Amino acid sequence: MRFQTPLVRARLVRRWNRFLSEATLEDGTLVRAHCPNPGTMMGLNAPGTPIWLEPNDDPKRKLKYGWRLVELGDGEWSGIDTAVPNRVVGEALRAGRIAELAAYQGVKPEVKYGQKSRVDFLLSQPGLPDAYVEVKNVHLRRDGDLAEFPDCVTARGARHLDELADMVRQGHRAVMLYLVQRTDCAAFDLARDLDPGYGAAFDRARAAGVEAICYDTAISTAAITLRRPLPIRA
Repeated sequence: MRFQTPLVRARLVRRWNRFLSEATLEDGTLVRAHCPNPGTMMGLNAPGTPIWLEPNDDPKRKLKYGWRLVELGDGEWSGIDTAVPNRVVGEALRAGRIAELAAYQGVKPEVKYGQKSRVDFLLSQPGLPDAYVEVKNVHLRRDGDLAEFPDCVTARGARHLDELADMVRQGHRAVMLYLVQRTDCAAFDLARDLDPGYGAAFDRARAAGVEAICYDTAISTAAITLRRPLPIRA
């Protein structure tokens, strides 16, 4: 997934709320930027953090910048846009780059299923059971090189796990794919202390036959792409 316009470097002044931030460009200009992330962004939103913004000239948008990346130091990066994982995974699925799902040629995004949900991707292939794939964005790191999810309580995420389990019971294949938008992690685990309910839903889903896989990303100021599988310790 390539950024539409060249990113510009800035320093975070503050994150006002879930969708609004303020930053200083390198020439000293103070700007407001859309923050496309409803989570806590734990460890990624300290004032003074070097960040990268994507400018836009769309007259329909009130904010002329969108926050996209955080510099972590030592050449490491984190993406913060929660819409990016579906775009990255969609490109990878169509290119056959996710080994566990490479046998599927049919890739449909945002298909209704369950009670009141849309699965991120429904995969199909003659001779194979349909595969329901849910994608979760991961950018929390607290302990060593371990990526964790979630970074706050997510009742919606727990519901998705239960609905994936229902798909397995109906004879389909169901996959929870965690995409790590960080370049400094080597494994994945659940942050059970932050959301015990999600941890319990994950255990129920795995027991029902839901598969869990994790990949990280290659990140630069030009693009974010799928990189490599990470082991899951949950």
